[in-house]
Amino acid sequence: MPLSPIDDIINPAYAGVSGVGAFNVVQIEHAEAIVAGAESAGLPVVLQISENTARYHGSLAPIGLASIALARMAQVPVAVHLDHAESAGLVRQAVELGFTSVMFDASKLPYGENVAATREITDYCHRANVLVEAELGEVGGKDGAHAPGVRTDPDEAAAFVAATAVDSLAVAVGSSHAMLTRDAVLDFELIARLRAAVGVPLVLHGSSGVGDAGLAEAVAAGMTKVNVSTHLNKTFTRTVREYLGAHPDTVDPRSYLGPARAAVAGEVARLLGVLASAPVQVSSGPRSTSST
Repeated sequence: MPLSPIDDIINPAYAGVSGVGAFNVVQIEHAEAIVAGAESAGLPVVLQISENTARYHGSLAPIGLASIALARMAQVPVAVHLDHAESAGLVRQAVELGFTSVMFDASKLPYGENVAATREITDYCHRANVLVEAELGEVGGKDGAHAPGVRTDPDEAAAFVAATAVDSLAVAVGSSHAMLTRDAVLDFELIARLRAAVGVPLVLHGSSGVGDAGLAEAVAAGMTKVNVSTHLNKTFTRTVREYLGAHPDTVDPRSYLGPARAAVAGEVARLLGVLASAPVQVSSGPRSTSST
């Protein structure tokens, strides 16, 4: 199956079918696990590579091209997405490598600068048929959209989407990045208001801190793309730790990375099932993503 454009995955979910799982890749075992989990579930998935991960690997190309290769070999639709890029140069690299979408994060800038920078990225990416996700919390919030207590205002979100022409919007509704416990309390009423206001798919960042019931309810309220990273890293690391604890003389990394990969694949399949089973009670489809 060829590498899938992300709108082929996002748009049916936005129209009322389900939520979409988007999982962060740290190393090739993550990408392999995520694809295997999606194939096991028989559901589409998004592989995400963050700016931090690109920096860890020395550049975007090694892990990006590996993820694209895995997506092309997958038996289910798989999109490859650049996550939380603050560098316009990295966005351009992702487009050149063949990523199907990017998330440009200028949320730490004052509102006017965020709009200007994001619109420039959107214009560039749309010329290449690449979709753009952006982020908005409180206007001018120096800690970005997912600082504790920040909430996205629906009117400001609608104005931001209109001004930037982005294709999806990450919003602040009660989750936070890198949570180690799954006890975040989401504002489902706000999700519904944002869904009605902005006219593009909503994205939930910090989903590792949200339990299964909360994820399903978030999708039912109007969330479309659900990003998960830390939760899978916990699963991966716990499995490695348990294996090495039971086999202290192990020196071959395949011995412990293999079980960790399998554990992540199982959790991806399970989470995709949670998101797919969430009833989305909406009727309107997304606006066109080709306008620039």
